[in-house]
Amino acid sequence: MMAMVRLLLKERTTALYISGCILRSSTSSSHSEVRRYVVMSFGDGSHGALGLPLAHLSGPGSDSYEPTRVPGLPSDIANVSAGHYHSLALTSQGQVWSWGRNKEFQLGHGLSHVNRHLSNEPKKVEGLNQVKVQSVSASGVISSAVGDDGSLWVWGKSKRGQLGLGKGITEAILPSRVEGLAGERIAKVSLGWGHALAQTEDGKLFGWGYSIDGRLGKFGQNLDNSTSKSTLSTFNKNQEISPSMLDAAEKLVLEDMEKEKDMPVIWEPFLIEEVCGVEVVDMACGLDHSLVLCRDGTLLSGGSDVYGQLGRAKQDEGMFPVEISFPPLSISSGLGHSLAIGQVDTAKRIITWGWNQSSQLGRKGPENLPLPVEGLVEEISISVSGGRAHSMALTSKGEVWVWGSGRNGRLGLGSSNNEGEPTLLDSLEGSVVLQAVAGFDHSLVLVAE
Repeated sequence: MMAMVRLLLKERTTALYISGCILRSSTSSSHSEVRRYVVMSFGDGSHGALGLPLAHLSGPGSDSYEPTRVPGLPSDIANVSAGHYHSLALTSQGQVWSWGRNKEFQLGHGLSHVNRHLSNEPKKVEGLNQVKVQSVSASGVISSAVGDDGSLWVWGKSKRGQLGLGKGITEAILPSRVEGLAGERIAKVSLGWGHALAQTEDGKLFGWGYSIDGRLGKFGQNLDNSTSKSTLSTFNKNQEISPSMLDAAEKLVLEDMEKEKDMPVIWEPFLIEEVCGVEVVDMACGLDHSLVLCRDGTLLSGGSDVYGQLGRAKQDEGMFPVEISFPPLSISSGLGHSLAIGQVDTAKRIITWGWNQSSQLGRKGPENLPLPVEGLVEEISISVSGGRAHSMALTSKGEVWVWGSGRNGRLGLGSSNNEGEPTLLDSLEGSVVLQAVAGFDHSLVLVAE
């Protein structure tokens, strides 16, 4: 993706999109045109994840209900990542910027900022001068960067071993290299709340962190899970869930992170047993579950299935095939729902399953079965992203479609209304949108001016 964005910068293309960011191109007639790349944000601003000054925010929670430009960033942003409560941006030169929640040092702003629990002002991440970063990703409590040499760097704080830096290492104020992967060339990283997956360039899959429910495969079953439980199991599957209950669940998660001592934690990266010898082409972590796509088209899932997010009847712990009727091409995950772009007949369609309390599946029908989103039948979707209770997709036309919970303005439609099916984010019409990603309760889009 970074290579394609650099091509965009070099050739001054009007639009160039491919899997999650770039796909279609039409070269500008003016080779002297200099384009700027800006990040826009909307949704919940209470943790600073929007990166907006207070003057740009509205409502009791300091929210933004429409896409608003994030000031203070360089003009060559090439990639963005939305963590649960913080945000990352990567420049074409390989520099990383961050803003939002910083209680766990996930912003990487150095010793002078460790007592600042949030920052709504983007700043450059310190400690990455020795590597040119090519991709970034974020969870609730840590951030990660992959260098162009295949190295993996992490920073933040996690008692669940999500840093992967070794037994008992729970915090890194500045980026630290994951030495357990020093002999590998990492291509992609995905982070849940307490677990992590890393895919190598040659298709191997490593995992580490909190291993309950088989979210890291069979390996975690050898550990004592008796004192642990999935976060989402707090609720009954059919229970009506109010916004206040979601807030209460979030509080429980944070409290559990402080209280849990005897957790089934894998402190360093290990090869996921179920895919040893199989080439992995994509993977994604939800809050408590994992998805793994293999070269032969098999889609595996593991972890919590409280809301049917595993997409399979088999309830055994570990990685097992999702019962999906459409060949998946790429995958993504929200908190408790799963998403894929699959081949349905002759078209590329979005397929969803799992938690649907706020209509984040964007469709009707059985929640635990992977089924196409009918509202996008006329569109060619090239990327899809899920948050806590909302989803968003980018199409080959460069349009952004949103659905699910509208609370705090996270859909960018100017209100807090939920949307039961995909709705065009029309305020971005006419813009060249390169990327659209969902955090827990906020959203980011990368736009070429």
